[in-house]
Amino acid sequence: MSFIGYIILFPLLWLISLLPLTILYYFSNFLYFLIYYIARYRRKVVYENLRNSFPEKSEEEIKEIVKRFYKYFSHLIVEIIKLINISDKELKERIKLRNPEILNDLCNKGIQSIVVTAHYGNWEWLAGITDQDIIPYKIMSVYKPLNNIYIENLLNRFRSRFGAEMVPMTKVLKVMVKNKNEGNPVISLFIADQTPMRHQIQYWTKFLNQDAPIFLGVEKLAKLTKQAVLFLKIIPIRQGYYEAEAIKLFEDVSNISDFEITEAHVRLLENVIREKPEYWLWTHRRWKLSYLKSR
Repeated sequence: MSFIGYIILFPLLWLISLLPLTILYYFSNFLYFLIYYIARYRRKVVYENLRNSFPEKSEEEIKEIVKRFYKYFSHLIVEIIKLINISDKELKERIKLRNPEILNDLCNKGIQSIVVTAHYGNWEWLAGITDQDIIPYKIMSVYKPLNNIYIENLLNRFRSRFGAEMVPMTKVLKVMVKNKNEGNPVISLFIADQTPMRHQIQYWTKFLNQDAPIFLGVEKLAKLTKQAVLFLKIIPIRQGYYEAEAIKLFEDVSNISDFEITEAHVRLLENVIREKPEYWLWTHRRWKLSYLKSR
């Protein structure tokens, strides 16, 4: 998207985001028809991912999951657009942290935390749990820089509306060390189900029955900075409402063996996806580098 495209697109999205979510969900039903039946957006990728991930399921079961996924994907699109103008009050009503006491306890012990989540449910609405009256931490959201700076700026603009600090992966260690040295209570939030670049691959594991390269960033940063590691499970409750559950994986990482942290959060995510697969981002080419494993 060019700069001209950006200055045209943003005002349009801003106007759409002024509509109530009840109206936007009606629009998402049309969007589902457009994406699934007309554009057939990445349908081949989604079917292939699901068949390989769930070889035990029949073709009818796979087809049903695909349809449920695209319906949810259409809702997700309008929910992300709504983030541009959603009020602080409405967002906090729509996503709640189920057990803030876990984070409060770590903060009272003076422990900083790395929180791992995934492209599951509405990860963008996690901006709604940044209220320091709920958890005494500031949120540092770590993101992978995009090739398109205009889209990146657009996303970061409304991701940071509720107080989260957006930090690119390339600068995260420097910012973490600075916060630790200054004693700032900060949570570093990672979306950990992204695919590393070919030259970044350092570890392979089985993920949903397939060989998958995994970023070791969370594990390495946790050990370098001696931070606790938690998994944040996003739980869809009903249309437009979510809960997040913090699951403590490791409070002290001093004597944790190599890859133990990585395997812990990968296995947890795998279990979450198996429970309700339609809420994961199946359009993502998660296993596109699997052929490298056999070399």
